[in-house]
Amino acid sequence: MESMSPDQHTAAASDWRGSGASAVIRSGGVMIGIRRRRVAGLLATGAIAVSSSLLAADPKPDAAVIDVTEQTALRGVLTREEQAALTPQAVLDTLLAGNERFVRNDLTQRNHSQRIREAYAGQFPKAVVLSCLDSRIPVEDVFDRGIGDIFVARVAGNFVNEDILGSMEFACHVAGAKLIMVIGHTNCGAVKAAIDDVKLGNITSMLAKIRPAIERGRPFDGLKASDNPAYVAHVCRENVRLAVEAVRQRSEILRTMETKGEIKIVGAYYDLGSGRVSPLP
Repeated sequence: MESMSPDQHTAAASDWRGSGASAVIRSGGVMIGIRRRRVAGLLATGAIAVSSSLLAADPKPDAAVIDVTEQTALRGVLTREEQAALTPQAVLDTLLAGNERFVRNDLTQRNHSQRIREAYAGQFPKAVVLSCLDSRIPVEDVFDRGIGDIFVARVAGNFVNEDILGSMEFACHVAGAKLIMVIGHTNCGAVKAAIDDVKLGNITSMLAKIRPAIERGRPFDGLKASDNPAYVAHVCRENVRLAVEAVRQRSEILRTMETKGEIKIVGAYYDLGSGRVSPLP
């Protein structure tokens, strides 16, 4: 079978997206019949590698054709070789494509029991995501990812400290992840508490790490209060941007990896109402 780069996966996926016809994919000497509209997702995730010569627009299945679904085709966890072949941009594109499926309520059905067994001996995730603690952001589901696909670090207010940085360095430099994404979200309680200057136990010192975003966000036309959703969103976005800057400034390892093109560091914003993730400029 001819191999394809992640960029070729994406290009091939765009050619097949939106069609409801069937296609045939040869994998390991077995002809697999699968809905053409699902090929884009498989190619984008890198779960299958196919040559255009093996894609039949109007196949005629026979006894050798096995009708499978994405649940079967995507049950395996990423291998070291598959991870190494990915580019940072391809990983970002994969996560955003998964988020589009999440928004459409079209999540991939995975064989979790199989994945648990396959991931037992090692892990080769695509990305590390720093998210807020908020329970309304199920990170793996938001990106339609499964066991072994991504590292997830969580803290209220999605700020960066040395423990988070160390975890990111492990994820990328040691374990091979290609993307760091920091995600903030609408109506963030930690940001609102920082705006209100809440004082309560260890929450006080935690909120001190978010207050620089309030200072950064001072140029704002409107009421600067926690009950103003527009202002809260403004501060939340600045908080994400500060976290991305902190990763680059405080980790020489990650900064060097990004300079070499080995990883990409990005910020994003999650809408609790729609479920959509939008990259931040």
